[in-house]
Order: sequence, then structure tokens, then C-alpha cells
Amino acid sequence: MILTLLLAAMDQTIVGTAMPRVISSLNGFDRYPWVTTAYLLTSTIAVPVFAKISDLYGRKWLYLSGAILFIVSSWLCGAAGNLPLPLDGMNQLIVARGLQGLGGGAIMGLTFTIIGDLFTPAERGRYQGMFGAVFGLASIVGPLAGGWITDHLSWRWAFYVNAPLGIVAVAVLYFTFPHVKPHPETKKVIDWAGIAALVAWIVPLLLALSAVNQRGWSDPRVSGMLAWTTVALIAFIIIEHRASEPLLPPALFKIPSFRLSIVSVFLLGMGLFGMFLYLPLYLQAVLGMSAAASGSLFTPLVFAMIGASVVSGQIVSRTGRYKIIAVIGATGSAAGMIMLALLGTAATTSAIVFDLVIVGLGFGCVQPIFNVVIQNSAPRAQMGAATASSQFFRSIGSTIGVAIFGTMLLGVYHSGLAAAIPPGTPPAIAHMFDNPLEIARSQTAVASQMSAQPGGTALLPVLLAASRDSLANGMHLIFVAGGAVMALTLLLTLFLPEVPLRSKAHASE
Repeated sequence: MILTLLLAAMDQTIVGTAMPRVISSLNGFDRYPWVTTAYLLTSTIAVPVFAKISDLYGRKWLYLSGAILFIVSSWLCGAAGNLPLPLDGMNQLIVARGLQGLGGGAIMGLTFTIIGDLFTPAERGRYQGMFGAVFGLASIVGPLAGGWITDHLSWRWAFYVNAPLGIVAVAVLYFTFPHVKPHPETKKVIDWAGIAALVAWIVPLLLALSAVNQRGWSDPRVSGMLAWTTVALIAFIIIEHRASEPLLPPALFKIPSFRLSIVSVFLLGMGLFGMFLYLPLYLQAVLGMSAAASGSLFTPLVFAMIGASVVSGQIVSRTGRYKIIAVIGATGSAAGMIMLALLGTAATTSAIVFDLVIVGLGFGCVQPIFNVVIQNSAPRAQMGAATASSQFFRSIGSTIGVAIFGTMLLGVYHSGLAAAIPPGTPPAIAHMFDNPLEIARSQTAVASQMSAQPGGTALLPVLLAASRDSLANGMHLIFVAGGAVMALTLLLTLFLPEVPLRSKAHASE
């Protein structure tokens, strides 16, 4: 299971490294975002659907099916452009990535559910931490492996590499994986109406949030998709209340510990992924680091997360106490975010590393806890749906966080830059500073273009300083917002009930 999860987790980081070569080979720059969007859409939907069906029919064969689908679709991704389909190479890749997302969503959704089947609540913390550390390992190994494979073999092997390892994992799972029978009182009824409403809700939501930073919240397409999302969400809630076997059982949200944990997981997704996405922009465009140097600073952060995740899981398993660990983790992550907000434009590498380690320790401590709490509070018959809810709301939180943080950053940056640009500045010059990251990477080219404009040479240092300060102010706001999100998570954990961890593998009914 660790090998299977590692394949799914590493896929994103390996593919990200290979993507420039992919779009060059397939002539697909105009559809670049869809390679990620297709995977995100299908995997987000697959998590609760596969998990709920596993509650009805058992985990083993669904888990194996998801792993096999992931392997086959990985091969299809690698063969994009050579497949006998009436689509060009880039569209073949997008379709195959959508299929791969279904397999990856099944793996993600079921792995942590199966931990709840195989181990008692008192033991789960140890394994939740261990499996959570896989994501940290993937974020380190993935980019390195992706770069080496792309340079020495081909971008196609960034996808093909999943096949041999995946086949080994599937073979081991087939012969050794126990078949845990579903609860005998579970009705074998698939909530088709709920699945349709979930798709109608999630697809426009993710598309709108993916487009908001380019188009803005007031764009008719974005606002229209968000309006549709609201209607579909209301329909989904009504359908779930009436379904005999709902995808996301409303009864679970009546359990205080489950409800608090789900909201906390949602906020964790906002804070963690928002910070991960925009931190490189701060390091490169504000502090002037190279891409390689900024990437190396993530290593201590990731190792801190891995170590804290494993240790906190061990502590919970040995003591049966989880609330104090959650409080310490939320406090550390909130404090680390605020410390990042105080760095400014002259931060030293040692200060950045120290703050990132604090953030990593905090997130590492708190992440495994909520899965343990959610599974401890859920009845056995709804174990899959409950665990999938955690994965699902973390994913939604991360997408919403990225969109909101991005809007905040762009708003502060453009308003600050507009105030600093002297009246009468040619629009061509002002337009050069729309992308602060491109300025940081191509200062020589920008200087050359500016020198060709009347008064451009004298204006260049003024606009460079304004761009840097405006971006620093925007990043300051993001880190403050991230700290506020984690402070709210801390507040919620203070109200988290300390329910004793059961010594049986399944919840009593």
C-alpha cells in the first residue's frame, strides 16, 4: 500500500518536472493547464465515490481496480500522440490524465480508509503518520526523478515508470491483501443521484477557481460557474438527506468531533497549499533566489513535516491522546506563518529555513491527527465515506485557498505598482511589470527593452523597486492570512473532544 500510494503521490511532482518537454513535443502550450486540471477534477470526484462504494461492496477489489486503472492510464499518458484515436497528442494526454485521476483518486481515498480496517484506533496514529510521510517523500524524490528521467530517457518514461512498480504492487496486493467484508446491514444501493449532483457541483467549482486569477471574480464565466455551483450544492445536500446510502452521510456531520475535524482539514488545505504554491514566488521574485536555490529551501520544510508526522503518530498510538498534539501542531504552524510574514525583503537564508522548519513541524504534527479522530468517531458501516470526507474537503480547501490567496496577492501587487508608476509612463513599459516572476528571471531583457523607451533607463530602478516592494506586501498579506487560517484551526482544536481511542479495529454500532 505504501508503494501504491507513493506512485500516486509522486506522479504529480514527476509530471510537473516533465511538462515543459511534454508541451514542446505535443505542441500543446495553449492547453497546458488542462493536463493538471483534468487530473484534479476526476481525482477529487473519485475519492468519495470509490470510498462509498467500498463501504457497500468491500475494499480489496476496488483498490486493485483503482491501482490497475492508474497503471494502464499512465501507459496511455506516455503513449499520447501515438494512440490510434481521433485526437491530437495533447488532447490524448488530457483524456488519459482524466482516467489517471480516477485511479489516483481511488488509491488516495481508499488507502487511509483501509488503515481504519486493518488497525485499531489506538494503532492508527502510527500508520497514519507513516503513510502521511509518503507525500513528503514524494515531494522530494518526484522532481529529482522527473528531471533525470526526462533528460536521460524521455518525457514518456515519466509516465511509463509507473508500470513496473505498479505491477509489483498489484501482484503483492492481490496475494496478500485481506478481504474485509462490508458491514452486513449496509444496503447495496449506489447513490447515483448523489454522484451526478457531486459532479455538477465540483466540476464548475474547480474550473471557476482555476480561472479566477486570470479572469477575476467578476468575470461572467467565473461568476456564472460559481452561481451554478451554489445551485448544484444545494441540490446535492437535499439529495444526500434523502438517499438511503449517501456519498457523504449527513449523519456524520452531527458528530461534534467529526464536524470539527472536517472544518479543520478544510482550513489545513487552505493554509498548507496556499503557502506551498506562493512561497517560491516570494523566494525568487522578492529575495532574488534562483529556482534551484528556492527549491532547496523546501527540503528542510519537507523533512520537518515527515519527522513530525511520524513522531506525532507514534505518540498518539502510545498514549491514546491526540488533542494536545493537534493543539501544538496548529500553534506551531500559525506561529511559523506569522514569522514568515515578518521576514520582509531582506530575509537571511537561516531565518527562512528556521521559519519553514517551524511551519513544517506544525503541519506535520497536526495532519495525521484528524484522520485518526474522524475514523474513531465514524461507525464501521461509514468508514470509507468518513475517511474520504477528510481527503475531499482537504482538496477543496486547497483549491479555494490558492484562488483566494492569489486574488489577494494580485490585488496588493497591482495596486502598489499602479501607485508607484509615474504619470505618463508608456503602457508598454507598465505592461512589462505585470508578471513579477518573469521580471526576476529576465532582468537583463527587461533592462534592454526599457533602455529603448524614452526615459526608460532612469525609470527602470524605480519600477524594479516598486515591483519588489509591492510583491513583498502581497506575500506579507498571504502569510498573515495563512497565519489567521491556522489560528482559526487552533481555536477549533481547543474545542475538539478527547474521545478515547477504541481498542477494536472497527467502530461498534
